[in-house]
Amino acid sequence: MSDLASAPGTTKGTDSTFAHIVYVLRSNPVTLLAFAMFAVLLLTGILGPALVPYDPLQSNAARALQPPSFDHWFGTDNLGRDVLSRVVVATRLDLAISVAAVALSFVIGSVLGSIAGYWGGWLDAVLNRLFDTIMAFPLFVLAMGIVAALGNTVENIVYATAVINIPFYARLVRAEVNIRRDAGFAQAAKLAGNSDIQVLALHIFPNALPPMMVQVSLNLGWAILNAAGLSFIGLGVRPPTAEWGIMVAEGANFIVSGEWWLAIFPGLALMFAVFTFNLLGDGLRDIVDPRQRS
Repeated sequence: MSDLASAPGTTKGTDSTFAHIVYVLRSNPVTLLAFAMFAVLLLTGILGPALVPYDPLQSNAARALQPPSFDHWFGTDNLGRDVLSRVVVATRLDLAISVAAVALSFVIGSVLGSIAGYWGGWLDAVLNRLFDTIMAFPLFVLAMGIVAALGNTVENIVYATAVINIPFYARLVRAEVNIRRDAGFAQAAKLAGNSDIQVLALHIFPNALPPMMVQVSLNLGWAILNAAGLSFIGLGVRPPTAEWGIMVAEGANFIVSGEWWLAIFPGLALMFAVFTFNLLGDGLRDIVDPRQRS
């Protein structure tokens, strides 16, 4: 009986959420465009490696440095590898690094910020000094130092990118939780018998999600730029792995001699990804904001 009784409510809630998402997308064309661009990026990362016309790692000296043509739409590099295939395959790696790093920093920053904002006291003071210490460093230089110390592997790039982003989430959550911990709805939840953890997780934290979604969107773009920057200076993903930062670094040496396509196309892919994530922020905020629901 309980399962049958709960089914209509669950279906209604799902329909309401879907209708709200459709409403947000229809009411904001820029958000709709951003989600369409994100869908293209996501599909390229998932399906691209299976659809590319050439092996991105196979070299052929006979076709080295060929300009864009019908056979090679983005041309070939100095080793004869197809640039289009390498740009497409690199999408999955760069997206994986970005999403993993942002997810890690989101979880850690949310937990630490919630603790600091809700309980305050010496925990708040210690955590804030920790965040101040991290943000006192130029963030890219700090990421360079972490990767240089741990080794330039994909995992360490993710950890370094996550560390430099933790203070953004922690401070944002701390401010939102600190404002709402004594609000009427939080006090009512306590009086209803909820523990502090339940009040924090189920009643206060959801109200901090809208501004955090904007931060997540921005950080996804920053994370891709950070990974590409580390690869560009030789501290990121190692060759011959296809990665946008490596490809731009390798192509930069050939721009003067006229082989512009080596750096331009991976650079455009990088720009497209960052632009997409920057556009996504407002739409994600509107979707998760409880005040936008009717």
